Amino acid sequence: MSGVISLRDLTKRYGDKVVVDRLSVELAPGKVTGFLGPNGAGKSTTMRMVLGLDRPTAGRALVDGKPYAELSHPMRRVGALLDAKAVHPGHTARTHLTAMARSNGVPLRRVDEVLETVGLTEVAGHRAGKFSLGMGQRLGIAGALLGDPEILMFDEPVNGLDPDGVRWIRGLMRSLAAEGRTVFVSSHLMSEMQDTADQLVVIGKGRLIADAPVADVIEGSSLTAVRVRTPQAAELEQQLLVAGMCVEDRGGDELIVSGGALDRVGGVAHQAGVRINELSQREASLEQAYMELTASSVEFGTPSQADGPPADGMDEKERV
Repeated sequence: MSGVISLRDLTKRYGDKVVVDRLSVELAPGKVTGFLGPNGAGKSTTMRMVLGLDRPTAGRALVDGKPYAELSHPMRRVGALLDAKAVHPGHTARTHLTAMARSNGVPLRRVDEVLETVGLTEVAGHRAGKFSLGMGQRLGIAGALLGDPEILMFDEPVNGLDPDGVRWIRGLMRSLAAEGRTVFVSSHLMSEMQDTADQLVVIGKGRLIADAPVADVIEGSSLTAVRVRTPQAAELEQQLLVAGMCVEDRGGDELIVSGGALDRVGGVAHQAGVRINELSQREASLEQAYMELTASSVEFGTPSQADGPPADGMDEKERV
């Protein structure tokens, strides 16, 4: 299978500071994998190691079984947007992409194709230094798409995009995954990840916290629960406890059940021959589930704003 990113006990230290700690995951094609974690968790450093920009202290980051540096025509295998500002301000959008194409053996026709894809055709002759933040993001995405790669990596791709642009990049990532490509995207916008990602990799303090489908991460939250109304509440409660679920008896005929999906709770009730008057799901948001997962891994910020900006004003790239 091509388009696989494998991280095997990937570790990165700067002095006595462990930024990425024995991280092992495998990213498969045909999915949008969201990469989540608090500021300073090691997300950008991990992506840089995949691209050979940072050398691992230990472990390996492989693309189809090889380090990025050993790939032939790497831009045709992996396209990446890590820093949209990494463009010479005096170059136009077209000259920037043309230089990238020529230096990587990419057909020049791709320049106009990706300019159209990202909506920059009308400003292709404008200098990048005059671009807004959102236009700069679009140019960076064009560069990632230029080699028509099977793997796309985006670090905070919605920065500076207006609502229409956010909707556009969401659709683009979904369409790329539908074509069988591997899409690996880091973001702090939980609502976007809930709408866009299939799989989530969550890290904190450089360590893996979760590697699971979005639905499983949400279902695992203590805030995701099933409300049951039944005249046989005591009987059903005992059966649910035997099945390993947590039950809160609200009195009367109402139970709140966590640790089990709607169909599982209904199945237990059916097997027990219990009459159900109401069975409804109370689902947590991805943001709520994420905050629970990372509560003990926040390095910066206040307890009430765990995923806010670092206290020292530096982002992860500057800090390391």
